[in-house]
Amino acid sequence: MSTPRRVAIACQGGGSHTAFTAGVLARLLRAPELRDQQVVGLSGTSGGAICALLAWVGLAAGNRERAATLLEDFWRDNSARNPFTRLQNVGMVAAGAMQGLGLLPTTTPYAIPKPLSGVDQFRALLSRHVDFDAITVDHAAELPMLLLGAVDVLTGEFRAFDSRKDRITADTVLASAAIPTLFRAVRTHGGTYWDGLFSQNPPVHDLLATDPDELWVVQINAPAISREPRTQTEIGDRRNGLAGNLSLHQELGFIEAVDRMLAKGDLRDDRGYKHVTVRVIEMPARLSSRFLGSASKLNRDVRFLDGLQRQGRGQADRFRGALAFERAVVAKDPDALREATTEDAVLHATAPFHPRSGVPLRAHLSTVLAGGTEIDPTRKQIAADRATWTLRLPDGFGRAEADFTDGRVSGLRLGPAL
Repeated sequence: MSTPRRVAIACQGGGSHTAFTAGVLARLLRAPELRDQQVVGLSGTSGGAICALLAWVGLAAGNRERAATLLEDFWRDNSARNPFTRLQNVGMVAAGAMQGLGLLPTTTPYAIPKPLSGVDQFRALLSRHVDFDAITVDHAAELPMLLLGAVDVLTGEFRAFDSRKDRITADTVLASAAIPTLFRAVRTHGGTYWDGLFSQNPPVHDLLATDPDELWVVQINAPAISREPRTQTEIGDRRNGLAGNLSLHQELGFIEAVDRMLAKGDLRDDRGYKHVTVRVIEMPARLSSRFLGSASKLNRDVRFLDGLQRQGRGQADRFRGALAFERAVVAKDPDALREATTEDAVLHATAPFHPRSGVPLRAHLSTVLAGGTEIDPTRKQIAADRATWTLRLPDGFGRAEADFTDGRVSGLRLGPAL
């Protein structure tokens, strides 16, 4: 019997957009073919912290189905469903959009009386789904690690609340989600905290203490966009996304650098270093609103949140298909490869590969990936609209991109590395 792969999952923050993360996690937690993966840690920031917490509560109880159900129940409860909450939501999103356009002055949450700030309602919402009184510090490290990212406003120090060192409470979650334009700073654990979007988004480095074989990242902010931002809304949205990605890219870059140094022999695994395969599940950029910009991260409209979860489930299915395809290629298993691809799957290839255009994938893949070509495990695998891998060739590098239909590869493009 094979040893389960140890997986740590990091959930980027992004307000209401992290309903996408809930859809991804719920689907993966229920996937039968991923039951051989051992989740050893979860981290998150802001909305990602909420998703990480809910999944962790179920996993800590040894119940993946409960973890998935908690995610779905929370986002159902958080959505604006009755006439009053729908009207409230429209006002909140509209105000955020107009402030982004400079049509409304920005204000301070300290001008709003505490009873009207929404903090008590948010704390009550969390407590309806999580029994915080039952959570104790896991000093013995018997459970998966949980990390919630925040930043101390006064000292500027990053903080990752750690379930193995800190008591996880509603206030630690609020600290990670305290957007300074909406909520007052949260005083807890001896500090004064703002939203973790200003620090580690999400915490990654500390997750390596769980000794994972793989790191899976659910990324909300698009790394790349297709067109130059021109309007004030588009520019503000892109600035928000780039700021949210800064620490994540730095931490993932560090892991990949260590992986490459291990592969070249510049570092030794007997010195405490270990290869960690990085996989990124991206939220497609098209799911955010061009008209609302970053204000759409405040949107609690039920159709919007349900749509994000549905897209998250679809992205999780592409991710599962990419894993199955990758394993078949690495194992050079023709039966598994046939199962991971559709009957009519096609292959397109350009240099440095032998050029091909629209030929049957199943008939040609074995020859394309022969001769020393392999997937490079030192560079992250990305599941976005397509799944992407870097390929290591005898005399350089290449790139593979896969399209999916019903969770199986329906098209493969091979070409030069970017």
